[in-house]
Amino acid sequence: MSDKKLSANEYIKIDSNYLRGTIAEGLADLSTGSMCEDDQQLLKFHGTYQQDDRDLRANRRKHKLEKAYSFMIRIRVPGGVATPHQWLETDRMATQFANGTIKLTTRQAFQFHGIIKTNLKRTIAEINQCAMDTIAACGDVNRNVMCNPNPHLSKVHALALKAAQDISTHLTPQTRAYHEIWLDGEKIESTEEEVEPIYGKTYLPRKFKITVAVPPSNDVDIYANCLSFIAIVEDGELVGYNVAVGGGMGSTHGNEATYPRVADVIGFCTPEQVVDVAEKVVLVQRDFGDRTDRKHSRFKYTVDDYGAPWILAKLNEYLGYDLGPVRPFTFEDNGDRYGWVQDENGNSHLTLYIAGGRVLDTPSYPLRTGLREIAKIHDGDFRLTANQNLIIANVSPAKRPEIEKLLEQYGIKGSHLKSALRLNSMACVALPTCGLSLAEAERYLPDLLTELEESIEENGLRHDAITIRMTGCPNGCARPFIAEIGFVGRGPASYNVYLGGGFAGQRLSKLYRENVPAAEIKPLLAPIFTRYAKERNEGERFGDFCIRKDYVAATVQGPDFHKNIKPEALAAV
Repeated sequence: MSDKKLSANEYIKIDSNYLRGTIAEGLADLSTGSMCEDDQQLLKFHGTYQQDDRDLRANRRKHKLEKAYSFMIRIRVPGGVATPHQWLETDRMATQFANGTIKLTTRQAFQFHGIIKTNLKRTIAEINQCAMDTIAACGDVNRNVMCNPNPHLSKVHALALKAAQDISTHLTPQTRAYHEIWLDGEKIESTEEEVEPIYGKTYLPRKFKITVAVPPSNDVDIYANCLSFIAIVEDGELVGYNVAVGGGMGSTHGNEATYPRVADVIGFCTPEQVVDVAEKVVLVQRDFGDRTDRKHSRFKYTVDDYGAPWILAKLNEYLGYDLGPVRPFTFEDNGDRYGWVQDENGNSHLTLYIAGGRVLDTPSYPLRTGLREIAKIHDGDFRLTANQNLIIANVSPAKRPEIEKLLEQYGIKGSHLKSALRLNSMACVALPTCGLSLAEAERYLPDLLTELEESIEENGLRHDAITIRMTGCPNGCARPFIAEIGFVGRGPASYNVYLGGGFAGQRLSKLYRENVPAAEIKPLLAPIFTRYAKERNEGERFGDFCIRKDYVAATVQGPDFHKNIKPEALAAV
């Protein structure tokens, strides 16, 4: 560990007694709807963030009232698989404890918003009662492990899902604090000091994200994650996984020492080695990650600080054996496959488009009610995608007619009959609940897409997929820095616009214009859509076109993210 002063969060973890802090005492304090600052940091490890409704701040301040505090709860769903019973329970809790909606996240998890402090413990307890949990859904630990969301399409997908679930189980923190605080577990008195066998007393320097993908689909965005396993199939059999390290999205406006990064593929392991490799990569980050500056604490910076060859050598040392050479693979895209597909077992899977990942009812579109009714009769499961969509999976031939009838009844059948631009869009939550957000994202992107679709339609591009993503701040939760078009909030109704990301998520985007008012986005992009329609090469993707036509420079390496930006990008719009 560095001789420099540790970041404040490191001392919080050291003093927390393995994530206990004073959380239990804070929950019992009914004089306020909030928790103390140190416990707010510790709560993340338990799967919950304190938030407040920023739409109400000014009015409550005017009336000298405490902020409208509430809590976001994130439910871990390893590999994105949930049973119909779990869906129904999640739906029930959304009404009973939250704001009446279910958020499907960009990491294949469920999220609740609007949980008040007095309901926090009960909600987490009831989540656990339906065989789900929230531990390590946030915090400086490995978080929800993602996997291609249709594992029953082939036996390879099924094995990939098992690998993701095994990794998740193995890397779950062992602290007894979670059960003591939330599940009324017995507090064990012992003379032996409690230990975290993998993480240790201070856990990881920052959050850690793992994915498992089966080419040619990169729908889990392996290049944007700390560690990824890429399934290698030969003669129809899974022979192992390529190992990719050092991806990550977050940056900070005005701080060029921070940047997004795409992962390096450094080696190959057998299926039997996957869990061991995952553990040892985590240990490398535990031991060598920066604990002095949280803006420099993600694994991507560790990889750049030491170099990918050094990381590989250290990993081999920790493993006690060497990873094999990287094997060939190809990714074609990072989007979802909408509509019905049938697998080799005769079951069917329906991928639905869920705008912003928000499952709710509106007067014209009772989506949540329809999914609830489907869950009551469904004999398969539900799959959450990394693009915030939902798969009604493993529908038996006997049940499909019943489910199709409900889809028709509730107007869900045509959820995916949208422009390809909209179907390849994604947005983070942003306002009003995210405390970091500088601008709207989830609430605004649908309206912006409607504006952009006018130009898309005029140019005959309705069915041409273009990845487009929006976040309210540069933390990049919707992974905008690998999108072909990315929007990152700078201030109210103002965004940085990025172009040139890879269609398969393999290349970073580049700043095209900074601080663009929302009203100016369509006029800015419409001429590019027109040129793309007229001047593209056969099969050329939008991001590739933007680079070939010199709108932006190609960017693969993270440290190059802030380089070669055109002067006009920084000019006032």
